[in-house]
Amino acid sequence: MKKLAKRVIPIGLFKAVMPYYHMSQAMRWQIKAGFPARDMKVIGVTGTDGKTTTSTLLTQVLRDSGKKVAMITTISVDYGDGAGPQPNPTRLTTFSAKHLSSVLKTIKQQNVDYLVIEVTSHALDQRRIWGIPIHVAVMTNLGHEHLDYHKTFERYRDAKRRLFKQANKNKSGLRIGIINADDGVASYFAKDIKTPLHYGREKGDLVARDVTLTPAGSTYNALIDDDSYAITCNLPGGFNVYNSLAAVATCRVLGLNKSEIESGIASLDQVEGRMTRVEEGQEFAVIVDYAHTPESFDKLFAELRPLTDKRLICVFGSAGRRDEAKRAEQGRIAGKWCDIVIATEEDDRDIEREVILRQIVSGAEESGKVLNKDVLMVGKREEAVQMAINVAKPGDLVILLGKGHEKSILYNGPQAAELRHLPQDDDDERRVLKRDYDEVQAAKDAIKLLKK
Repeated sequence: MKKLAKRVIPIGLFKAVMPYYHMSQAMRWQIKAGFPARDMKVIGVTGTDGKTTTSTLLTQVLRDSGKKVAMITTISVDYGDGAGPQPNPTRLTTFSAKHLSSVLKTIKQQNVDYLVIEVTSHALDQRRIWGIPIHVAVMTNLGHEHLDYHKTFERYRDAKRRLFKQANKNKSGLRIGIINADDGVASYFAKDIKTPLHYGREKGDLVARDVTLTPAGSTYNALIDDDSYAITCNLPGGFNVYNSLAAVATCRVLGLNKSEIESGIASLDQVEGRMTRVEEGQEFAVIVDYAHTPESFDKLFAELRPLTDKRLICVFGSAGRRDEAKRAEQGRIAGKWCDIVIATEEDDRDIEREVILRQIVSGAEESGKVLNKDVLMVGKREEAVQMAINVAKPGDLVILLGKGHEKSILYNGPQAAELRHLPQDDDDERRVLKRDYDEVQAAKDAIKLLKK
């Protein structure tokens, strides 16, 4: 029905009515499922970057403190049944209304105390989480992303704010919003919730002091009122100071004590596809990360640059049917920080790959890079990873960005060009094909081949 509507309804009208279609679907399936999240304390996490890491930290702390917790993230679904996280079967961070109600119904059978769920701007704009009572809302940060859908940053920001408005309407919840005080849009989110609690490194109700960053993670003191938390976060990068601060703030308002919070944060060793090190005995470092926005690039490269006095070599692409404006900016930032930039595929979908790669290269050239010298275009991702590994020398740092935990790549189908005028449809094999791909395994294979 939805596919037919896409073809017969003018695209402008289609986009205008789609939120109401999705809300009607959410109402239908939530009612049919009996509002399965009604008795759970639901923690909704939104933002551009850091949602999965923050959600995983929250789940870890709550579970370590003896709470029964379920979690839905970009990476996985943990039903709270003791089996641990299961791979997310879709490419959606927040599922369709029907799928989400089904997952929540399964989670309800486990009698969980808490549900931690990532919530995207698309899902909020389309009202896909209608009927889910948000107990606490969490905002990580806001950057340049999804403007292909929202068109303006302001619309993107306001879609995210819907999570806080929904939490504020839940009179049975805490009506508390956990907000990154150092983000420029913090004040917008604060006015949407009865009780805002700000965290940050520069300012906030909860602030990080005496921060020590190492390649293995960070230590710092989190201060709020007369309380101090001695935090050890085993996830590297200053951005994970923010993610862990968000988890500390949230767990504090949920009533966890100091020792539960401190030990819970320290007990998480890694998050799949987030700053994952690949170790195969090579003489250079290899890191896989999901970063795919200009803001996350800037933060990541700034953190990684001091870790080597040799070269930074990066591999990344930019997805088709996604925010086109960010591609050159990604290239510019990579060109500024890295010695060698290799542009490659990243879910081209039905968009011409060379168009995407040339947009990335144009940005790298703005930063002084020269095509076929220190900025390269390598179409197939496996070959791009192999090239990065082949050119790496002892002490270099190779960074593979944009795929992270994902296990497939979407690329042009046989009729992509002639059907490109149609709205996006990843399920139409005439336009979009899929192949299995694992970034960590690709890096391991490349290193093994190098050693032969």
